[in-house]
Amino acid sequence: MAIVCVGVDLAKNVFAIHGVDDVGKAVWVQPRVPRAQLLAAFSNLPPCLIGMEACSGAHHWARQLLAMGHKVRLIAPKFVTPYRLSGKRGKNDAADAAAICEAVQRPHLRFVPIKSVEQQARLAVHRMRQGFVEQRTALINRLRGLLSEFGIVMAQKAATVRRLASEQVDSLPGWMRVATRDALDELARLDERISDYDAHLRHIARDDPRCQQLQQLPGIGDTTATALVSQIGNGQDFHCGRQLAAWLGLVPGQHSSGGKARLGRITKAGDAYLRSLLVMGARAVLASAKGKNDAISRWILALEARRGYWRAVVAMAAKNARMAWAMLRHGEAFVMP
Repeated sequence: MAIVCVGVDLAKNVFAIHGVDDVGKAVWVQPRVPRAQLLAAFSNLPPCLIGMEACSGAHHWARQLLAMGHKVRLIAPKFVTPYRLSGKRGKNDAADAAAICEAVQRPHLRFVPIKSVEQQARLAVHRMRQGFVEQRTALINRLRGLLSEFGIVMAQKAATVRRLASEQVDSLPGWMRVATRDALDELARLDERISDYDAHLRHIARDDPRCQQLQQLPGIGDTTATALVSQIGNGQDFHCGRQLAAWLGLVPGQHSSGGKARLGRITKAGDAYLRSLLVMGARAVLASAKGKNDAISRWILALEARRGYWRAVVAMAAKNARMAWAMLRHGEAFVMP
């Protein structure tokens, strides 16, 4: 029987393969396939459906298999777990490959969009910048904690920490003075690196018409626009804007039963980085809305008065996600409301 579906459990060096025919019978089971032999194993296989978990290297292998003519689907690991027949106690590579093969055949399963090389390269810029930001935040908090041991207590604001630490450095005891100066020098270096990566993102946004179009939306700048384009491309993997908002975790979780709808807090599913960018942009929109008379400013101020600050912020973030999808999906045909 011909193989119609294959599940591949990815790893660093040794992979597992589980293939089934059109009646679901396992006809190709290889629990140990070396990395160098993975593509060769699929080279003589007729085009079929291949499923893989969306983990490290998944997009690279997906592009390679797509070039061979196969149909490839990437699945979030949490959607594979229910299909593992041996449960949590029987987890191994072969069981994972079989579960992936079963999960990828489900008609209503949500899949991860396969990213191009350019998209992944742009996301690398975002990840490096975010790493520098996290290092800077950690260093500021470390410096605040050390200075508090000497009776110097400062607010969390980064500019305040820099200013007060510079003013107090000469009054500190010997080795603490050395540590504080080194921390301030490292903060200056991290500020410079973050500024460099901000310039990289501005360059990316300037060269991409889709990013320029997204920046017409309130609360979306270079960082958010490039992140959206790098993550979802033209939005072809979503049928509507609400699907994108749900993918980002900006819609309320449901606890409905017996015909009664119960909506809770937002799900916070999906990409936390992209969601945080949209939320920060929405906060900026709300902060600058007072005194403006455009439709969005009037809407978000009325929503804040009726439902509170954070509900208005999340609603604005979800609205931006929906409008961003419409812009990317329909291009010039999209008209700002």
